[in-house]
Amino acid sequence: MYYVRRIFKRKSFRLFPFLLALLFILAVGSQSYSSPPKSTEILWDTYGVPHIYGKDNRGIFNAFGWAQMHSHGNLLLRLYGQGRGRAAEYWGDKYLDSDRWVLTMGVPERARSWYWAQSPTFRSYLDAFASGINAYAQEHSDLIDDSVEVVLPVKAEDVLAHLMRVIYFTFIVDPDQVASVGIDNKQPKAGSNGWAIAPKHSASGKAMLLANPHLPWSDLFLWYEAQLTSLSINAYGATLVGVPVLAIAFNDKLGWTHTVNAYDGWDVYELKLADQGYRFDGKIYPFETKTLSLKVKQKDGTLSEEPLVIKSSVHGPVVKEKDGKALALRVVGQDRPGVLEQWWDMARSQNLTQFESVLQRLQLPMFTVMYADRDGHIMHLFNGLVPIRSQGDFKYWQGIIPGDTSKTLWTKIHSYRDLPRIVDPASGWLQNANDPPWTTTFPVAIKSEKYPPYMSPHEMNFRAQRSAKMLLKDKKISFQKMIAYKHSTRMELADRLLDDLIPAAQKYGQELAKQAVQILATWDRQTNADSRGAVLFAAWAEEIDLDKVFSKPWNQKFPLTTPDGLANPQNAVATLQLVAAKMKKTYGALDISWGEVYRLKYGNVNLPANGGNGELGIFRTLYFAPLDSEDGHFQAVAGDSFVAAIEFSNPVKAMALTSYGNASQPGSPHIGEKLQMFAHKQLRPVWRARKDIQAHLAERTAF
Repeated sequence: MYYVRRIFKRKSFRLFPFLLALLFILAVGSQSYSSPPKSTEILWDTYGVPHIYGKDNRGIFNAFGWAQMHSHGNLLLRLYGQGRGRAAEYWGDKYLDSDRWVLTMGVPERARSWYWAQSPTFRSYLDAFASGINAYAQEHSDLIDDSVEVVLPVKAEDVLAHLMRVIYFTFIVDPDQVASVGIDNKQPKAGSNGWAIAPKHSASGKAMLLANPHLPWSDLFLWYEAQLTSLSINAYGATLVGVPVLAIAFNDKLGWTHTVNAYDGWDVYELKLADQGYRFDGKIYPFETKTLSLKVKQKDGTLSEEPLVIKSSVHGPVVKEKDGKALALRVVGQDRPGVLEQWWDMARSQNLTQFESVLQRLQLPMFTVMYADRDGHIMHLFNGLVPIRSQGDFKYWQGIIPGDTSKTLWTKIHSYRDLPRIVDPASGWLQNANDPPWTTTFPVAIKSEKYPPYMSPHEMNFRAQRSAKMLLKDKKISFQKMIAYKHSTRMELADRLLDDLIPAAQKYGQELAKQAVQILATWDRQTNADSRGAVLFAAWAEEIDLDKVFSKPWNQKFPLTTPDGLANPQNAVATLQLVAAKMKKTYGALDISWGEVYRLKYGNVNLPANGGNGELGIFRTLYFAPLDSEDGHFQAVAGDSFVAAIEFSNPVKAMALTSYGNASQPGSPHIGEKLQMFAHKQLRPVWRARKDIQAHLAERTAF
């Protein structure tokens, strides 16, 4: 609806966007859940999930802001302070790099312009969300940490700045990715699994959806689970803390999840400097320059100031300048302010046609969409703002791009119809585990040769291979089987390499290596808490180079059985010998159990873990960091975070879990409360009907 082409500015076309919006509202508004309530209320269930019933949509947004403060108040305000680019002013110099990044990317200024670009109705919703945040802070100031109260009052533009920082300048690109361009591939720091199963592949004859993002268990990546209900919406799902709409959701008719797609929405251009400017198409152009003042809180509470000079070329802001050259960053979507309203309307859609009409706005700059509905449709959309590039394949655009010519400067974005997409494939199932869209199902349904070579790479990671193999295993998958598969800890890399490593160690290995492969030969090839051999194999895998270890590289003709074979068996065995010696020294044994070394530690909870690194081909994904208190032991810090399994029967059947609980605010009983269920590979029932919520009611908040 935004930035309509010039032709629609003619008088005869001015009603067109309005009529489209009106038709959409009439369509979704025809659903009726109850008579309009006289007031807005939050019913809190025993898992800390807010079920918000709004007398109108403004009431929903107001209560959702209030609820997020109740559950995550300190975190939310700190995130909004960072989105303003004033975190160093509030909390000291450790936030200086964050502020420089946010301000150089123009986040606060663009957030203000995005606020006024919203439709008047949706702008009022954002105002209501901010009002709910402020109302909670005023009513419960004793529960908010003194250090973050400086951020108050919150404005709607803070919500947009936070969104921009999270989606555009963390997920699409962040300073670490910019710093490593040309050295490492642009690999996402986050991941996900997503399944959509059609009735023909479902034991119940109903479509099913599996949502399973893998994000860090802290900071701006925390999920918040909620239900939003009014006359025009009844959606359940999750969003990132501080975001005022559901980002992954389902209603009575349909649902979707997102995965981080193998997509490139940013580029770094190398500029040749000359005469205080830069060369472009044979001419010298001056930089656009502005100077901002960065305030930094000192230990004694006073503020110091330092200048921040921001230079920009036609490509974007300069992020580095050295040795007569400069690097400028170009990021998609700076003119797409409708992300939140698009998510909101996705949750209000009632069928595939309505859902796709919302997707076609192309306001959401990245993320694969995996979709299923009650009508039996499933869909995979490689969603994103993909630049139309004049040359090169995906790998080419991972490097530093020459910036002295307009031939490499993209200015347009691919349309919706250009994006890889499949609806209702012959296989009856779709999967994505952060692999390119070409491997979403088998037989292949999306042909890579029909798309530009820069759209997405050609590869299939081990987690995606494990994902596809589980879906291929059964002709019909039940709801419970889908949940069981979700919790699979089998290691695809072990299945691929042990058949070669074991005989190689028996042939080339010394005594310790032979002891090690005896353990690996009896290991169940899983990373359950009691699995013995998993720690040893994972430690060995950590030391090898996965790009060089295989004798057969990945082949798109054999996507589920390659790469394969050991390129250098003797080196692999020598590495195993060294790893085994280190394990003996650290743990005193080679067969220590997975759960003894890898822990689920969050708040006051400390349990044996199961699952592991997705690069090893583990569908039940967890990423670990060293435990400070114990040498050689690790705690989960990222991975399976929000999980939802949905079957579109009537009524909808759903199970879910937010791994670390639905709160981070000190004193909340919901911090880490679900880790026990997580450790036992369990999901909990989703209560959506009012009678079920009231049967498990912990608290009621009325407005």
